[in-house]
Amino acid sequence: MTSETSQQLFHIDSAVEKIADNHWRGHIADGWGIMGVPNGGYIMAIAAKALSAALPHKDPLTITAYYMSPTAPGPVDCHIDVLRTGGTTSHGIVRLEQGGELKVHFVAAYTELDNLEGETQILAEHPPVPAYGSCMAFPHLPGLDFMQRVTQRIAPEKMNSMMGKPTDDGEWLGWIEFSEATPLDVFGLLVFADGFPPPVFTLYGPGGWVPTLELTVQLRAKPVEGPIAVRFRSNFLTNGMVEEDGELWDSEGNLVAISRQTAKYRKPK
Repeated sequence: MTSETSQQLFHIDSAVEKIADNHWRGHIADGWGIMGVPNGGYIMAIAAKALSAALPHKDPLTITAYYMSPTAPGPVDCHIDVLRTGGTTSHGIVRLEQGGELKVHFVAAYTELDNLEGETQILAEHPPVPAYGSCMAFPHLPGLDFMQRVTQRIAPEKMNSMMGKPTDDGEWLGWIEFSEATPLDVFGLLVFADGFPPPVFTLYGPGGWVPTLELTVQLRAKPVEGPIAVRFRSNFLTNGMVEEDGELWDSEGNLVAISRQTAKYRKPK
């Protein structure tokens, strides 16, 4: 691997090319999987780049994915429907297909984040994430190739949940960044919004099956360079269904993204 490739790994692995009008193609790379299934945030980034190329506005403002069937490493086709283009916001749909089968359906609104202006009120406190150097690296468990692509550091008091001693609080606090020296942009934030283990693991320990059904990410600002502080929390597990709420803050303390996803949870047998 050349030095340039090493430094731009995510950008290369999420790149798309135009095939025809409203048709872009990407390639799901090896190394982004969880037990063989590519990470949902990484898949979202590929689709988001295709829509960015198709719309006059380039930054996702909010994007929602409905995951219908697992993807796999290999070529993937992004079919675009442009719904509306306006002065400050555009809307579109991406149908992400693999082998002729619809895998993920995306609906999104795009804007230019640098041009956003208006009132600002932050009514929630910045999450109490310990300093980066005080946090601990997640253990690299078998089958979690994705954890080689990103560096995840967790607040020390939360680590017991990954060691089979659940903290029972439904919350992760920590930091995340790409393992390679990759410049961070809004598409990287989409990966990070799905970049920690499910918070339900703090109730039952690591393991089980937690497939994502739906993921929404709202982008609020472009991040400055440096690791991203995160809080992911689940408050309600009912009849095997669980939500996950996320906050992402850049290294200067700016809120850059919020997320929510819906997932199933099945305890290991």
